[in-house]
Amino acid sequence: MTALENEKKRVVIKVGSSSLTSRHGEISRRKLEKLADEIAMLKDEGHEIVFVSSGAVAAGYRKLGCLNRPTSLPEKQAAASIGQGLLIEAYSEIFLSHGYVASQILITRNDFSDEIRYHNVRNTLNVLLERGIIPIVNENDTVTVDRLKFGDNDTLSAKVAGLIEADQLIILSDIDGLYDSDPRKNKAAKLLEKVDVITPEIEQGAGGSGSVVGTGGMKSKIDAVKIAMASGITTFLGKASIANILVDAVNGIARGTYFDITNETKNLNQKKQWIAFHSGPEGELVINQHVRKSIADHNSSIYSSDIIEVKGQFPKGAVIQIIDVAGERIGLGVVNYSHEDLEKVRELDKEVEDLVVVDCDDFVCELELSLPVGI
Repeated sequence: MTALENEKKRVVIKVGSSSLTSRHGEISRRKLEKLADEIAMLKDEGHEIVFVSSGAVAAGYRKLGCLNRPTSLPEKQAAASIGQGLLIEAYSEIFLSHGYVASQILITRNDFSDEIRYHNVRNTLNVLLERGIIPIVNENDTVTVDRLKFGDNDTLSAKVAGLIEADQLIILSDIDGLYDSDPRKNKAAKLLEKVDVITPEIEQGAGGSGSVVGTGGMKSKIDAVKIAMASGITTFLGKASIANILVDAVNGIARGTYFDITNETKNLNQKKQWIAFHSGPEGELVINQHVRKSIADHNSSIYSSDIIEVKGQFPKGAVIQIIDVAGERIGLGVVNYSHEDLEKVRELDKEVEDLVVVDCDDFVCELELSLPVGI
């Protein structure tokens, strides 16, 4: 662990649906109580906790009249609208028995892609944490369509951790960490207790969804770890059913996998986190090859004379992709001019002074990141 075990920490905890449900696929009150009790223990120790909980669809589909977990989007959304209320009611009741108040925050991807809403979510979470409240976060599955989804709550939890500058991200599931091969297929698979770098071998070894109940598998967890590491946050992967897993994870003694931050890890500030992970590029600028390296190394801003082609339509202040003449992406940046203004400048050519189109402080290079830009 990079932080001292006895320090008070700001921790984001994510638990997947498979760790909250019974063998019949319904929400297990016993499992909810086990996790909530451990979160209360962390609160008693002085830690600030944000709880990212899946399970809305699992909690609601039987009440909707479905015998099995629904597969169609309208039925999933209807089940989530029932289940989310049941989940928050159960959590609130359990936390109140420990003397803590829980709140509910439902987030969509648009809340992160819009910079104003992004900061509003951040401000709300900070106020709740400062007042000792336990925010319970989930994606707003009732209204979110597939193309605008985070994809899974692993990704959502990592983005929330970066948003509030958490000290640690804990992701719990039905497997006790990262192995060197799939333990469900290879009984000799070895648990990796500490990882400093996400290697291509680790990424290639990550599979798909881990259960029929959840949406995320090890691949989504590795993607979440990469977001957290780029934001300077340590991550722990472990098994939800292990006794005292949360308390032990925060104290650095749990069985599982710790992903630690090294001195070589490049941490992104809040502005660059938003550009890299949340914004969603609206267009492209093709730049000269000879300025590629200086831009990638942050030795230079992007000037109007550097631009070969403007692709797409975007307003001033939009996030756009920067690519070279070979079509290779260099990074993302906030543009100081709309596509229309840039086209006018290029038509005037030498008649106007060289303009700063993307400031170097508003540019995120792919080499800074441990994952593809814009995940």
